[in-house]
Amino acid sequence: MSSSVGSTTVTATQSGQRDKAAQPEQASAVKDVDEHDRFFWTYTEEPHRSRRQAIIKAHPEVLKLCGPEPLTIPLVLAVVSVQIYCAYALRNTPFVSWQVLVTAYIIGATANQNLFMAIHEISHNLAFKSPLANRLFAIVANLPIGIPYSASFRPYHLTHHKSLGVDGLDTDLPTAFEAWFLDSVAGKAFFATFQILFYALRPMMVYQLPLTGIHALNIAAQVAFDYALVQLVGGKALGYLILSSFLAGSLHPCAGHFIAEHYVFGQHNRSKDAAQIPSVVKSAPAPEETYSYYGVLNVFTYNVGLHNEHHDFPAIPWTRLRKLNEIANEFYRDLPCHHSWVSVIWQFIMDKEVGLYCRVKRKEGGRKVGGGGGGDTKGHAQPMEIIR
Repeated sequence: MSSSVGSTTVTATQSGQRDKAAQPEQASAVKDVDEHDRFFWTYTEEPHRSRRQAIIKAHPEVLKLCGPEPLTIPLVLAVVSVQIYCAYALRNTPFVSWQVLVTAYIIGATANQNLFMAIHEISHNLAFKSPLANRLFAIVANLPIGIPYSASFRPYHLTHHKSLGVDGLDTDLPTAFEAWFLDSVAGKAFFATFQILFYALRPMMVYQLPLTGIHALNIAAQVAFDYALVQLVGGKALGYLILSSFLAGSLHPCAGHFIAEHYVFGQHNRSKDAAQIPSVVKSAPAPEETYSYYGVLNVFTYNVGLHNEHHDFPAIPWTRLRKLNEIANEFYRDLPCHHSWVSVIWQFIMDKEVGLYCRVKRKEGGRKVGGGGGGDTKGHAQPMEIIR
């Protein structure tokens, strides 16, 4: 299998270098894995916290990179304006026409993917200093997307950061049913084509968030915008915006980041029951869980490709992530990375050893953000036991 990333895993060669007596035990453990649950289960802490601490110790000056980036504000307003203009310009064009499809794919999908990533930045409070100002501005960035989601995206995404790979909390993880049902070339092609729907619907299937005032405002503002657009410009304008959002999360070059960020392109089975795993396997290093991409498409996506850097320091905005890499380059230069988001999509679909199972999961740990109750966080299961 050709792969654009590497990972540290237990391979046949590596295990042959260890005590051969452990091999039958390892094989037995793998055999016991539920055929519908073949994710890479790990029992170690997610890697970003420890690397962040190491980087701060070696380069304390990186903390000066944290904080809002005002440049995000005019960029968002410019892209919102471009999409509204395109919707207006196509108001009298037949919806099923090459003009609409080409514009929606080249301009619309790229613009709305840009707004997806702008909302991602804003969810980390990286546009304004005021948290409320960021919530309200995310609603503005949401308008050309056509469907309200910015208010719910924030708590789900921050939980993804606090609970990377934690089953039942990290909604970026595919479910066991998804991985089993779509485990074929056709299934993976379906997933890659409609992945925007999976990312929109899966979180609500995993756990639901309480409705808050900002959620209600997000919905009301979007409904009002959509209604005004239809009344003033026409239904085709709204159709263009929604089509742009669909294509932005479908077979579009910029959509490759959804798969590139956390899928492991070299799958190995490990049971989720730690008691079933021999120590020689359990203590083996887990594969890398996050992968960066340093190519040109970062220009359109707020440098989301620098994903290791982002997970290490979520408070550093998109304009300073490359500076982080430059300062702490010894921590990043040897990490496996992707070189093409288009190649990522192609390999994900065509490579029989790559699929939705190719994710690292952990059974416990992390915390929920925005779960309601008495505060902003809620514990999950029991404190994670770190096995070294």
